[in-house]
Amino acid sequence: MGDPDLPTPPKIIQAMIQAVQDPENHHYPSYSGMEGFKAAIAEWYKERFSVRLDPETEVISLIGAKEGIAHIPLAFINPDDLALIPTPAYPVYNVGTLFAGGKPYFLPLLKENDFLPDLASIPDEVAKKAKMIWLNYPNNPTTAVADRDFFESVVEFAHKYNVMVCHDLTYSEIAFDEYKPMSLLEIEGARDICIEFHSLSKSFNMTGWRIGLAVGNKEAISGLSSIKSNVDSGLFQAIQVAGIEALTASRESILEIKKIYARRRDTMVEGLRDSSFKVDPPKATFYLWVPVPHPYKSIDLATRLLTEAGVVVTPGNGFGSPGEGYIRLALTQDESRLSEAIERIKSIKL
Repeated sequence: MGDPDLPTPPKIIQAMIQAVQDPENHHYPSYSGMEGFKAAIAEWYKERFSVRLDPETEVISLIGAKEGIAHIPLAFINPDDLALIPTPAYPVYNVGTLFAGGKPYFLPLLKENDFLPDLASIPDEVAKKAKMIWLNYPNNPTTAVADRDFFESVVEFAHKYNVMVCHDLTYSEIAFDEYKPMSLLEIEGARDICIEFHSLSKSFNMTGWRIGLAVGNKEAISGLSSIKSNVDSGLFQAIQVAGIEALTASRESILEIKKIYARRRDTMVEGLRDSSFKVDPPKATFYLWVPVPHPYKSIDLATRLLTEAGVVVTPGNGFGSPGEGYIRLALTQDESRLSEAIERIKSIKL
């Protein structure tokens, strides 16, 4: 699973402990988020991506990024509206669309296209009916990354067809070898059509805390806020205080976390190559997207690794049919455990 085994940094925990003891944080919070937390988000975006945001109208707190991703279709998708959804992908993009009564139009992510959707292949009649398009770079599960040229083509496409772009940027801080993922909002014109989702879960090992955010187009933020004000009561203020600590004084913790994942990545890539797998080291995320050797299918290899080696991997087709032929491995165990997994895999002589 994409659940870090590493603990939340101590300073963030201490900020939470102090905030929990403050009675002012025991009441219902703001639906959209504390002013201080939203200001910290805006400041972090300015320093990290050179993107300036209005904390009042272009930022909203989320009970984890998943919550916002699932809810935004309820604000903008009417029954039978189309949403353009990549596959393989995080399942919530599709599920949120279905819950809103919309219809998915799937965009295959293929190796020959560097696991980027081929926008030119979308029929004109489909593009004209689409209300939103989902993107996620750095990508789960393929680990693919997107460059400025691709993002510019997305913004051009969205303006041409009046499509909202929903970009999941959750993995932007888990990147290696001097690579720095960019925000879609860095592209000129993106603010007119884009909402971007982020989370403290992966960057600061806070998956269980349920703290996320969305930024971007103010109409999109307002629509999401309208849904949230009717289905939840906002994010616990003490957690938001911890989030302020993470985004300000504890940013340096990300550097050590990245180093740990980089070592794990290198351990697994080297070991898998020694086991006759052809795998490239990812530039970002804490996953490996590994082609399965001939003549296996994804589920067959995953089953054999489980039953004969005691190693759990995710079949690629579980994220969508174009994921057939791959398995996903997560780097969310320590190096000794990962090395043990490699030895177990070698023992069954694929």
